Amino acid sequence: MAKRNIILSNEEPGIDAGSEEMATAVINRLGLMPRKKGSTERMNMVLIELYERAKKAARDKKPTLALMTVEEMGSFAGITRQTMYDYLKRWIDLDLIVKTSYIDKDEKVVIGYKLNGATLENAFEKARARINNNLDISLKIIRELQKTIKNEKIKETAKKGSSAGKEEDSLDEEEFDKEKVD
Repeated sequence: MAKRNIILSNEEPGIDAGSEEMATAVINRLGLMPRKKGSTERMNMVLIELYERAKKAARDKKPTLALMTVEEMGSFAGITRQTMYDYLKRWIDLDLIVKTSYIDKDEKVVIGYKLNGATLENAFEKARARINNNLDISLKIIRELQKTIKNEKIKETAKKGSSAGKEEDSLDEEEFDKEKVD
């Protein structure tokens, strides 16, 4: 996986929010919103459509109905295919969607994306697991960092203590030698 930032926000939908406002809040909370100034604000429509297609695929027992091509996703978001690819990387990194392919009736391979679960909630649970895993790894690194800092300070103190001890020993010997002479 490439190194990309996971950005989480605290946005919440308003009281009596509709599906579009709630989808926008989810997109923003997971850091999947467009990051370029002046970009589309319609990424929420992609999320809603992925959910609708997942429901229809489950109802009709046709898994291919859940797929959306990049062109379709871009159309729902109001952006070009290439720009949609840039956004998809973040969606995939969070495990919210998965890339899949199938052979259509014309025997062509169609590559598309679908929710990583039967429902939005299932897909979110997978994204949540990814984020929690990231936080768990971060916690392990932080604990190791604390140990390393502590060990470095102990070594530094021991080093200073042993060199200071040598100076004291040599001073004691000099004083002892002076006492002998006197």
